[in-house]
Amino acid sequence: EGMAPPQRIFPPEKICMDWQQRQSPGAGLFNLGNTCYINVVLQCLTYTPPLANYLLSYEHSQSCQQQGFCMMCTMEAHVRKVLCSSASAILPGAVLRDLKFIGEEFEYGRQENAYRFLRCTLGAMHRACLSGRRDLDVSSQETTIVHQIFGGFMKSTVTCLSCQAVVASYKAFLDVSLDIRAASSLTTVLEDCVTPKELDQKECFRCSKCKKKTAASKKVTVHRAPQVLMLCLERADQRTGTKISKFVEYPEYLDLRPYMSDPAGEPLLCSLYAIVVHSGDTCLEGHFFCYAKASNGLWYKMDDESVDDCDIHTVLGQQAYLLFYAR
Repeated sequence: EGMAPPQRIFPPEKICMDWQQRQSPGAGLFNLGNTCYINVVLQCLTYTPPLANYLLSYEHSQSCQQQGFCMMCTMEAHVRKVLCSSASAILPGAVLRDLKFIGEEFEYGRQENAYRFLRCTLGAMHRACLSGRRDLDVSSQETTIVHQIFGGFMKSTVTCLSCQAVVASYKAFLDVSLDIRAASSLTTVLEDCVTPKELDQKECFRCSKCKKKTAASKKVTVHRAPQVLMLCLERADQRTGTKISKFVEYPEYLDLRPYMSDPAGEPLLCSLYAIVVHSGDTCLEGHFFCYAKASNGLWYKMDDESVDDCDIHTVLGQQAYLLFYAR
């Protein structure tokens, strides 16, 4: 609807949202000095059921023709090593060795941002899926396994306040970043996002029906929900540069239906399965750790090489930075 159809579609994989095998959590990850931002992202992706199921099936590596670095093959080997290792902790050596291929700005030994590393990791995985097929149109590129799991579409609806004419546009996303400055809970942030807002003068709207610039309102909704929804609660105040250190309530189960383009359908329930927390007074320093639900259905705090069991009440009481929900 309103989007160009793909010319070629990557075959829809058999995405399985439930763990194929249930076991206690795998190994922790050694910190080699300021590598906690890498460890939390790797752990959250490792405990993303549809991604782990896909990687553990060898589906990618059996057909991979990539010469040299391949992030999908790297992740496949890493997930298998973490979940199948008898060691209490392992070194994510391949990821550290190929850091520059994941993102040119990453420098070994320097503290970086976990959200930035997450986006670059997904980008590198996506590029690996496109190996040798870079000439594809954008719509076709957005059918890789990365987009099949993490990808959704936002719908932007602009309404002319003079004649009520409506212009809709669509944009693919792999994650959503949310402004939490005025929010006390995740649901209030999402409600604010889908509330129509009048465009300011800088975003002046030229109405094709009125044939002139007019006042307009804009509404953004989730048009197609992803199988796995990744949310970033922005904790860096863009105006002051200071860290927003406040608790924002988030639920264990999130119904996406009220935030969809069609809010009247069946509930669209997502379940929280991982979070990333940043501790520290400023956004430029400090430490990242995470909580993840293992395939046995139990929650664990994963702080570099330490993997300790915990309960859902502890998980829901954190100053979360990144939230991971699965359909």
